[in-house]
Amino acid sequence: MKLGFPLPSVIEKITGMTIRIDRIFGDRPFAEVGDPALAVADRHRGLLAVADVHEFGTAAAAPVGVYSTDTLVCLALLRSRYPVYAMAFHPVLPLLAVGTGSYDGGYFFEGQLLLLDLETGMAASLIEQGLGRQILGLEWLHEQELRVLMAPPDDWQDKNAHVEGHVANVLRSDWRAVSPGSITSEELAGPRVAAPRPDGREAAQRAVSSLSADWDPRRNIRAVRELSDGRLLATLDGVGLECWLPSGEREWTVPDDKGGRDIAVAPDEQSAWVGLVRPFWDESPQSAVRLSLRDGSRLDHVQPSAPVSVVDCADGLPVFAPAGRNEQRSRLRIRRGSRVYFRATVPKDEARRFDEGEAWLAAVGLEVIPAAERPREPTAAEVRRMFPYSWEPGERHFAGPGAEAADGSLVHAGTVYNGQGLQPGGSFVVRREVTTGQPIWVFRTDRPATDLDCDTATVYATYDDGEIVALDLRNGAVRWRSHLTVAGVRAVPTALTITGPRLLLIGTSDGRLLDCSAG
Repeated sequence: MKLGFPLPSVIEKITGMTIRIDRIFGDRPFAEVGDPALAVADRHRGLLAVADVHEFGTAAAAPVGVYSTDTLVCLALLRSRYPVYAMAFHPVLPLLAVGTGSYDGGYFFEGQLLLLDLETGMAASLIEQGLGRQILGLEWLHEQELRVLMAPPDDWQDKNAHVEGHVANVLRSDWRAVSPGSITSEELAGPRVAAPRPDGREAAQRAVSSLSADWDPRRNIRAVRELSDGRLLATLDGVGLECWLPSGEREWTVPDDKGGRDIAVAPDEQSAWVGLVRPFWDESPQSAVRLSLRDGSRLDHVQPSAPVSVVDCADGLPVFAPAGRNEQRSRLRIRRGSRVYFRATVPKDEARRFDEGEAWLAAVGLEVIPAAERPREPTAAEVRRMFPYSWEPGERHFAGPGAEAADGSLVHAGTVYNGQGLQPGGSFVVRREVTTGQPIWVFRTDRPATDLDCDTATVYATYDDGEIVALDLRNGAVRWRSHLTVAGVRAVPTALTITGPRLLLIGTSDGRLLDCSAG
């Protein structure tokens, strides 16, 4: 299957720099929305709005793309915090109303009514501040009136709350002039009606398939690597590992129900260990497989006793690093480490089962685990606590991606715990002295990092809002920063690796691999 295309003319301007997307692998029609969950057509204007499946159990945004049915070009894109249940094109104006929401699992139905301007690409959230409402249906009655079907605010003593709702008509003289947060709860009060929750996924997939046979539901690339012969490796949703030829042909793919995560390539490049995704709520045990890089065939299979990351160490051999039960908090993965590093906790009170305890950076020397036994999990006797994981008294730091610099210092990303969620400046990249844990420098921002790599001069970090930041390895100063765009549409980088001097391989949330050069 040929899904890679050379793009020598794609250049993105960045502060004082340029990043050039030289090739795209995994490109295809409707790439921006991954796996369609809902599709609505405007046949008069030749448009199709497509919403992606929301990823359960994560904070990932659900993208909504608007496409020309003639060219299949993405004309506008928004990202919704909640799953998308309804969409409706305005009868005259270049607007798309998008209804989103979800049940919080215990009491409330929450969500938002979004309005996307197809000319400016800007989206506004229209319901006043608060939890909003779960929007289940939208219909334009005429140019000034929008009918909104909503779930009840909550299900307290309401056994029919999941099959019924409320309907209200919202009137505005000019919908292009509507201010964010201007629709009040009083306007959304309305009579109780039946409110089914239909599944639009099958119809959405038929809609996109009718326009292009090349549509492919790729999502969430988690790791990328380049081999010495120019082939590219990637793990993603539903794929344990795939291999791309430099020509743009996908050479082989290894399906997996949840998909692959980490990649550790053997020094001879004949095989690779891959850690498979097994969420903590899944009953399936954590698994890692060794795959042939000739054809993807399975050579070995291991089920560690607890969640692990497959780490490629400085000596080129893989090891299993403990990852913790909650990977969003405790999964530290240090590339090219001269030790096996991980975040460990020491319970404050053994009797308190859910007390996370004190977090430390722990390590195991590579000489402790013989090459013949790799990869395996370190034993408790082999682990040495190095220093507290947080360098700030009173702060609890969660883990993230990282790498060991050439001088042995550690560069890693993470977030600061707050009971109200991630706060401004609560995300960090830090370079730490490896004997004391003291920071050499700290860079702070507002969004969690998705991946990180460094060379002898620069640290590259990618973020879940689509930003890429290049930091000076010496002092943490920002060399450049920019939001990633592909063909004029923003993309979210989810995996990154340095492939050469100022050369980057980037994987995206929509399943594309970008071969890039920074100049």
